[in-house]
Amino acid sequence: MASDFKVSMLASGSAGNVTYVETPEHKVLIDAGLSGKKIEGLMQQIGRSLKDVDGLFVTHEHSDHIAGVGVLARKYGMNVYANEKTWAAMDGKIGKVKPEQIQLFAPGETKLMGDLDIESFTVSHDAADPQFYAFHHDNKTFAMLTDTGYASDRIKGLIRDADVLLMEANHDYEMLRMGSYAWPLKQRILGDQGHLSNEDGALALANVLGNHTKHVYLGHLSQENNQKALAHLTVASILAEHDFAVDHDFFLHDTDPQEATSLQII
Repeated sequence: MASDFKVSMLASGSAGNVTYVETPEHKVLIDAGLSGKKIEGLMQQIGRSLKDVDGLFVTHEHSDHIAGVGVLARKYGMNVYANEKTWAAMDGKIGKVKPEQIQLFAPGETKLMGDLDIESFTVSHDAADPQFYAFHHDNKTFAMLTDTGYASDRIKGLIRDADVLLMEANHDYEMLRMGSYAWPLKQRILGDQGHLSNEDGALALANVLGNHTKHVYLGHLSQENNQKALAHLTVASILAEHDFAVDHDFFLHDTDPQEATSLQII
């Protein structure tokens, strides 16, 4: 029998991030880093409607993750989940959200929502209190990890052997080093509160891939300091060096800031 647990990376990249997860009882978004109109169009690409979304989970307050949060909350009435410091940091950036839609979700907490369990965990990024999520349904897991300077052993333990993974491959080190960014910005991206490079993401994957893992998506690619083909080749090569049969043991997928990935059955 086909699973009823599905996911799509609606948009992923330095310009904006939105992820969609559904079970029979829930349809939720993680982040809303594009305009409401663009997110509506991305949902149409996978044959879904924002009218059916009942929850929006925010990872942190950077604009490429919250640009559409306020608009979606006001237009569709969905509950918005974030931790206390992130809510404070979003103040003045997303407009008014009705008090009854404001839901606190503390780091390290697991929310039980009918047929969907959602686990939050902290990451190392230059935001107020950044956290990411693992979604559990019917003994299957979708876990996501972007916007972190490094993947700690604690985080790797939380996402290990997930059925589907979204893993950051933000930049190619040489492209970033030789690129046009000012040195302080380069330092920020390369630091412990920055982003995972293609190599960093690959090495993290080598530590968390398990027998249950069937699909890996490379996410949050920099428009300036990376290329899809380069990220894919780098990650696949490093995983092959660690004796993983890419596109045999599991499938390695690209993501896009403009095009939603096909609705993946978990």
